[in-house]
Amino acid sequence: MGKRSGRAVRDRNTQEPPPAPEPLRVAVPDCHTHMDMQAPDVAEIVAAAAAVGVSPLIQVGVDVPSSQWAAATAAAHPGVWAAVALHPNEAPRIVHGDGAEGVEVDDTDWAGKARPAAGWAGLDTALAEIDRLAALPEVRAVGETGLDYFRTGAEGVAAQQASFRGHIGIAKRHGRALMIHDRDAHDDVLRLLEEEGAPDTVVFHCFSGDAAMAKLCAERGYYMSFAGNVTFASAQPLRDAAAAAPPELVLVETDAPFLTPKPYRGRPNAPYLVPHTLRALAEAKGMAEDDLAAAVAANARRAFRLD
Repeated sequence: MGKRSGRAVRDRNTQEPPPAPEPLRVAVPDCHTHMDMQAPDVAEIVAAAAAVGVSPLIQVGVDVPSSQWAAATAAAHPGVWAAVALHPNEAPRIVHGDGAEGVEVDDTDWAGKARPAAGWAGLDTALAEIDRLAALPEVRAVGETGLDYFRTGAEGVAAQQASFRGHIGIAKRHGRALMIHDRDAHDDVLRLLEEEGAPDTVVFHCFSGDAAMAKLCAERGYYMSFAGNVTFASAQPLRDAAAAAPPELVLVETDAPFLTPKPYRGRPNAPYLVPHTLRALAEAKGMAEDDLAAAVAANARRAFRLD
């Protein structure tokens, strides 16, 4: 996900939620969601998703407080697993503070939570807590981490790359999937994975590359997780990438409350809307819905070692 203000999330959540889609016949997970930014509460989100064949859910952290919340929520709710990390845009905020030149800044922090102490020592401290959380049994991925160059200056790039390298090491140390946020940074993401040595399991969250990038990821055995933007009218290159991705490396996600799929774009997203994205992917790949769902479910079990 990208950095959004707390106000934007609240405004989105006040809109009428879309109706439930026709249930999937073969259940699939939502491989990336942010329930701390959604309404209503976790139990209702999980139940609504399960009612349409979406289970389990992977709750994703973007800073230390939300990662702690993700782990605690997964421990408390059957059908929820956690991913923990510092979002790439969080690293420059920790190192340089809110005034860092070239770093996108909003008035509110991730979900209104406090940030760790500023400075490079603060980044080390934050990564140490992510390392601690990654060892917990309810945590099945280190993410979302990676690089986001959309509104990041040179100082921010250095902090992002240092953070990403640290997360790669954490994922390898604990045998967790590495869940990558990659925005306008394909070459450097792939380069750092090669330099550091990629973990056994790499997942490109909200895959944003083209067909050539999909083929390159497939050669390296990286999973590609597609979100609701694959349904957008302007997203033909993304559908071409989905068509090029081998079925055994495809995952599906919401990134909720963002990236709501057609025909409900602009309204609040939630895990129960995964069927829209799964069906768009099946059409792009020329596969039967049930066949793709079975592949996605097996891929998620393998990638995240889901019980």
